[in-house]
Amino acid sequence: MIIKKKYKDINDTLRHIKIQIIDGTDYALNKCPQFKDPEELFYWLKNKTRYKSDPKNIELLQTLPTLLKGKFWGYPGGDCDCLTISTITLMIAQNWKNISIVLVGREKTNPVHIYTIIKWKGTRKILDLTNKEYNKERTYPYKQELPVNWEKW
Repeated sequence: MIIKKKYKDINDTLRHIKIQIIDGTDYALNKCPQFKDPEELFYWLKNKTRYKSDPKNIELLQTLPTLLKGKFWGYPGGDCDCLTISTITLMIAQNWKNISIVLVGREKTNPVHIYTIIKWKGTRKILDLTNKEYNKERTYPYKQELPVNWEKW
């Protein structure tokens, strides 16, 4: 499924991200490989996708299968929220716990970037597919981590 809408606010976007994660989970369970760790997941997804900004004045949110099949752009691509939807969907299919969404920005109330972290064997691991390498994090003045309590959905 593809959600295309005018950006309202971060809470609205987070609600729709949750919907897209739920809608893509069956595909992740049945069509994607099992991963030994977050680094393997990162590079598998990184090698299959490329970053593409949303269309002007549109908030585009793609499920994992929509992103991987290139249904919107004609190739597997999306922006940071689409890539975050994909990493979380794949993590849930692995039955991994301790997942969080990270919102960062230059102003306290206006996030400009989103990515995923997971506490893996006691260590915080960053999955930001807009970076070339695994476990890399850019610095922003404001950061908020939101637990993804998918077991209670």
